[in-house]
Amino acid sequence: MSTASTIINKFGKMAGWNSITVNMLGRDVEGINELEYDDNVEMDVVRGQGMYPIGYSEGNYEAKASISLYNEEWNGLQKSLPPGHGMHQIAPFPIVVEYEYDGFKIKDTFVAKIKGRGIAVKQGDKTIAYKAELLVLGKILWNV
Repeated sequence: MSTASTIINKFGKMAGWNSITVNMLGRDVEGINELEYDDNVEMDVVRGQGMYPIGYSEGNYEAKASISLYNEEWNGLQKSLPPGHGMHQIAPFPIVVEYEYDGFKIKDTFVAKIKGRGIAVKQGDKTIAYKAELLVLGKILWNV
């Protein structure tokens, strides 16, 4: 009879929302409730004689990102701007996302610009948050 323990999850503790830190504009952001970023390269199959692809081609790189902040966080950013200025007038800045869990540390970075700001709230909401699209300048650096 084996006395070895059974591993239920071969990955151990999994990464979750509570294992990330987002740093932008020189500080860790606390009033955040969502972050999305991804990148891809245009790819197509290349066809020659017959019905099967003979290779592939690559086109342009594209990165996308968005961030959702609570209204209090947006207001804090707004207060740092001159009266009448919008979020789109903030200069491009680095965003650093760190995942730290179960002895692992992963860090992704990219340079972004906030495209705008808005308000979205409805009856019954207990908090106000707004998801803004980011313009990613350059490429996302994964696990640097």
